[in-house]
Amino acid sequence: MRWNHLAENAADDPAGPGTAAAGPDARAAALFDADAVTTRTFDTPEFRGITFHEVRARSIVNRVPGASRMPFEWTVNPYRGCSHACVYCFARKTHSYLDLDTGLGFDSQIVVKTNAPELLRHRLGGRSWQGAHIAMGTNVDCYQRAEGRYRLMPGIIEALRDYANPFSVLTKGTLILRDLPLLQQAAEVTEVGVCVSVGFTDHELWRTVEPGTPSPGRRLDAVRTLTEHGLSCSVLMAPVIPFLGDSPEQLRATVRAIAESGATSVTPLALHLRPGAREWFMSWLTAHHPRLVTRYEQLYAAGAYAPTWYQRRITRTVHELAAEYGMGPARRGEARRIPPSRQAEEAPAGGPTQLSLM
Repeated sequence: MRWNHLAENAADDPAGPGTAAAGPDARAAALFDADAVTTRTFDTPEFRGITFHEVRARSIVNRVPGASRMPFEWTVNPYRGCSHACVYCFARKTHSYLDLDTGLGFDSQIVVKTNAPELLRHRLGGRSWQGAHIAMGTNVDCYQRAEGRYRLMPGIIEALRDYANPFSVLTKGTLILRDLPLLQQAAEVTEVGVCVSVGFTDHELWRTVEPGTPSPGRRLDAVRTLTEHGLSCSVLMAPVIPFLGDSPEQLRATVRAIAESGATSVTPLALHLRPGAREWFMSWLTAHHPRLVTRYEQLYAAGAYAPTWYQRRITRTVHELAAEYGMGPARRGEARRIPPSRQAEEAPAGGPTQLSLM
């Protein structure tokens, strides 16, 4: 593994992954020293087959590329790689910056930034930091299985709470419930957004494309628990998978389940296949659904994103279903937020809209 090729401007570059440069050695200072890496394996059922590379990072708050579609500017990612093993994960390409495989390597070689909480606390306390919104879970899931052992998120949320810094979390992990008291404390002093990703409720589809995640039903139970404890929670209905999870019956069943969970809003997002993810997904598709390969090649012939007509059709259908079940869509361009408790009593019926990532 070329640990010395990791630089601040690699996967966490302000200009984005793949930014042109004179080569790895010409980039900014390394994220961590090669001799600071500790590699561990744990012979327990939940971690069998997974290797953890513990590092002491030099930075943790990353600036989002200016050309990004994301409606936020700063992120925190305490992990690289993800044991959720979603076959479509767009973040797979980032593992190539470590000279790691973007397929099985992404699923089983997890980089853990063990000093993430202290780095964040130091950054938030710096004179140059202006208290901007920080989004988490936007690259790999901060509540993947590794978090159960390393427990980085409590320290991260405590730092954000102590500095009253607004933040949001997107996750497929039910482990977020462990930190419910901290999220409630943070919501007393700043704006906190929680969003759970549930693209479909089809059990067989879940088992094959998201094998390392909690089931969609368990995730929606987490949404219910969060909302019952006063934390407004939205659902990112992502990805909607063409020809496998987008039938009218499937969309209806998913939106109905999301509405029944008490989610404040739902925002659909059609599958997109960036380099790294595209190759891995198409390999999976060839093995499991060979009849669909040609249709996918045609649908994604123009690039990583599904055609506009397809995205609009999915969005319109989901929003119509959401309205039918008494739930609104999220509005673009606004930060996901819940109000501090002192404002909650003054909020009009229905409260503010919970907003999505996309």
